[in-house]
Amino acid sequence: MKISSRFFLLVCFLSIVIVCLVSCEKEKKQAKLIITEQKFTLRQDTENTFTIDAKGKLRKVGDVDVKRVVVTGYCRSCTGLWGVGQWQTSPDIDKMPQQMDTISYIPAGAEESFNFTEVADYLLVAGQKTPEMPEELEIVIESFETVE
Repeated sequence: MKISSRFFLLVCFLSIVIVCLVSCEKEKKQAKLIITEQKFTLRQDTENTFTIDAKGKLRKVGDVDVKRVVVTGYCRSCTGLWGVGQWQTSPDIDKMPQQMDTISYIPAGAEESFNFTEVADYLLVAGQKTPEMPEELEIVIESFETVE
């Protein structure tokens, strides 16, 4: 009988220790990035084509540093079909290096600039003037890693 009561006390003691250790585990710090500025620019690429470039700034909010921040842009109102007289993108194709920016490191509280080209493209119809900017242009932070 003595052995079973000692075993029971040992199990209870170990359970309490495990619960204390698990509850004392450090809270994992969160990383958050916000886009503070964004600007889209219409640029004439060739005599008959226009493209949209993007630039802006993002700020690291929180108390953890980040690295390998990938920023890109999307034209949500553009078609995926290539044609004359309309804004177009290639939604099913991976972005090319010039269509995104990678920021290697951002310390907590810092602000960094980004820029990239070819958010969307436009092929002019014969006799057409400069096209209007499309609606629904968006800057997106695709990914980042936290620094431990």
